Amino acid sequence: MSTLPRDPERILLRLEWAVIRRLDGALHGNYRTLFRGVGLDLADLREYQHHDDVRHIDWNVTARLQTPYVRVFNEDREITAWFLLDLSPSMDFGSQEMKKQAALTEFVTVLARLLTRHGNRVGALLYGDSVDTVIPARTGRRHVLHLLHRMLSRPGRSQSAPTNLGDLLRAAFRFIPRRSLVFLVSDFLSAPGWTAPLAHLAQRHEILAVRLTDPLEMNLPDLGLVVVQDAETGEQVFVDTHDGAFRTRFAAVAERREQELRAAFGDAGVDALELSTDDDLVDTILRFADLRKRRSQLAGGGRLPAHLERSPR
Repeated sequence: MSTLPRDPERILLRLEWAVIRRLDGALHGNYRTLFRGVGLDLADLREYQHHDDVRHIDWNVTARLQTPYVRVFNEDREITAWFLLDLSPSMDFGSQEMKKQAALTEFVTVLARLLTRHGNRVGALLYGDSVDTVIPARTGRRHVLHLLHRMLSRPGRSQSAPTNLGDLLRAAFRFIPRRSLVFLVSDFLSAPGWTAPLAHLAQRHEILAVRLTDPLEMNLPDLGLVVVQDAETGEQVFVDTHDGAFRTRFAAVAERREQELRAAFGDAGVDALELSTDDDLVDTILRFADLRKRRSQLAGGGRLPAHLERSPR
């Protein structure tokens, strides 16, 4: 199974040529599609005037006061983005040419470089069995290399206790005081209890949950008797994948987990993007751009769900 080289400069250079150049062509250099909408801070509310853009009407206030009110924004040209990175043992899994952690590394490197190329700042919180690394938000190519180096040089975590994403999310609430664009990148194989901290964090920041997956986590092929290991605890069991009933139960459990995750993201008011180990990274980022475009159009029409109608803090 192929893995990423360990040299940050080689990784970044390869991604700049192989991915970012393709994105330049696909997006025609217009990265506002990716990042617009997060650089606005609510300055005031005032009564609607005939020349105002109807997309800025605050429908909640309008309904409460029975008079049209619009939101007035201050534009903040600098975006600050934070990456909350789950680097727990389950991220080392991959049945294809790439492991989940390698897919995470490539996604974070490309997004961080796209942001910093335009003068924006990026920071990160790294989680193994706790939040052991906080990288302050800065800009520039050298900072992206520093971030990449810190991700690659972390010691491996012992397989002992399950991941708890709630710890990462609560730490993010403490360490990120200003409204930011937050990427939560994980496979979401975690102890329960992380959904409430996610909803709490989403009240302050715009969050995109990037879920790392592998095809083998959804459907087991017929491989006969195999050893299956819990990536978090190291526990091993023998399973007979030749048993069709077992494969059916496995797929049902996986689908139930999919539904639970979708419900959790929806309840928290968080957009989600899936990144599989066999996905094309450019296609994934273009899906991200399309997601943001549709979300912006929805917001412009004044028809956002209640959980998305929070004012920036």
